Amino acid sequence: MKPIITYPNPVLRQVSDPVDTVNREIHALMDEMAEAMYHDGGVGLAAPQVGILRRIIVLDIGEGLQYYINPEIIDSGSEKVTVEEGCLSLPGIHVDVTRPDQVTVKAMIPSGKTVEMKAEGLLARVFQHEIDHLNGVLLIDHASSIQRTLLKTKLKKLEKQV
Repeated sequence: MKPIITYPNPVLRQVSDPVDTVNREIHALMDEMAEAMYHDGGVGLAAPQVGILRRIIVLDIGEGLQYYINPEIIDSGSEKVTVEEGCLSLPGIHVDVTRPDQVTVKAMIPSGKTVEMKAEGLLARVFQHEIDHLNGVLLIDHASSIQRTLLKTKLKKLEKQV
């Protein structure tokens, strides 16, 4: 099983490369990502979180495991909701994040077929959180200045663990 990379590892700040071909290697990576996500009790995981800069996410919000390749948000609803989020790459850190409650996502599924889907609620939030990872954006980047101040001690602790 691939270990989950934690802050401040610089890989988490890099933009991931698209996947051109879905092959055995990509399928194996997705399975390893799912194993790591379940092992650490997450609902989503992006490939950079296991040190691989490819545009792949896995998620399971209680409706079964889903794999998405090259996911992108092509539309967002206007209603925004603020919810506390955590992240496997930032253990012990929780941030109130405001995001659209609905998004439309275009992605490739493991068969190689491209799909478009509307997501709302938790699924929309997980898509946005994991796609942020593919773009080198972390949960803490959404924190208000007050939250950032409150998180400084916890972030310094994570930095010292490296």
